[in-house]
Amino acid sequence: MKRMHCLVAALALFGSVAHAANSIDLSSYSVTGNYALDSLGTMGLEASAVTYARDRGSLFFVGDEGEGVVEVSLTGQTLSSMAFSAWPTATRHNDAEGLTYLGGGVLVVAEERLQDAFQFNYVAGGSVSLANVPWASISDYAYANNGIEGISYDPRDGSFVSVKQDSPMEVRAGSLTFAAGGGISTMTPLFDAGMLGVSSLSDVQTLSPIDALVGTAAADNLLVLSLGSQTLLEIDRAGNTLSRFDLSGITSQAIEGVTVDELGRIYLVAEDSGTPNSRLFVLSPVPEPETWAMMLVGLAGLAHRVRRSRA
Repeated sequence: MKRMHCLVAALALFGSVAHAANSIDLSSYSVTGNYALDSLGTMGLEASAVTYARDRGSLFFVGDEGEGVVEVSLTGQTLSSMAFSAWPTATRHNDAEGLTYLGGGVLVVAEERLQDAFQFNYVAGGSVSLANVPWASISDYAYANNGIEGISYDPRDGSFVSVKQDSPMEVRAGSLTFAAGGGISTMTPLFDAGMLGVSSLSDVQTLSPIDALVGTAAADNLLVLSLGSQTLLEIDRAGNTLSRFDLSGITSQAIEGVTVDELGRIYLVAEDSGTPNSRLFVLSPVPEPETWAMMLVGLAGLAHRVRRSRA
C-alpha cells in the first residue's frame, strides 16, 4: 500500500509536468550562469542580440555598433569572430539589433533602422560585406531608432518572428525569402502588441527548438524580451501572456538579447552600459532538464515494482 501511495504521488507530479506542455513556466527558472563577454576591441561591446547554434553547440552575438559577429561557448568564452566589412549605404548607424541562426553556419542579422534582414555564411576569422549579401525587408516604417529589435527562426517550417521596439510595438511572423537586391517578405503583425503590457520590445525567440516541446502546444509559444519593463514574457501567438520572469534583480546592465537551446535553457545578453564588459546570463528550469529525465526513469522503475508486488 505504501508503494502504491508513492506511485500515486509520483504520477501526480508527472501530471503537473505533462500539463506544462502548454507552457515552459518561466516562474520555475532561476539564474544559473553569469559570464563576462570579451570586448574584442569594440566588436563585442554593447551586446544587443544572441542566437544558439545547435549544430555547433555554441552561441553567436552581435554588438550594437554592428562591427561583426562573435561566436562564444555556452559559458561565454570567445571561440571566433567574423567582421562586417560594409553595410548598405542607406544606413549610417550599422545598428545590428537582431540575430538568428538557420543552421549549417548560416546567420541572419537585422538592422534596426532599415528594418531589413541580411543572410550570410559564417566564416571564423573572415569578413562579409552586408551590402552585397541576400536580404529581405521585414517592415517599412520611417527610418528611426525604434525599429526592428529582434528576429528568430522557426526550424519547423522555416518561418521567422520579429519584434519592433515601439511607435508602434509589433510582433510579426511570416516568411522571408532572401535575394540579392531584396527578397520577398510575408511578415505581418500577429496581434496588437499593446496588450502585452510592456513599455518596449527588445528581442524575440521561438520555443519550437526545445526538444521536450515537440508535438505540444508550447512549441508554438514565443519568448518576448522587454528592456524597458525589465521583463521576459512567454506568450502564445494570440498575444496571451502565459508566464513571466522579472529581470530587474539580475543586473543593472541593459538586457537586450534572448535565445534558447534544445534543453530549454535560456541565454540573455546585456550590453556593457558603462561597465568593462557585456555579459551573458543563463536561466535554467528547476529542476533542470536532466533531472526531469532521471525522475521519469525512476517513476518507470517504481511503477514496475508496484506491478510486481501486486502480482
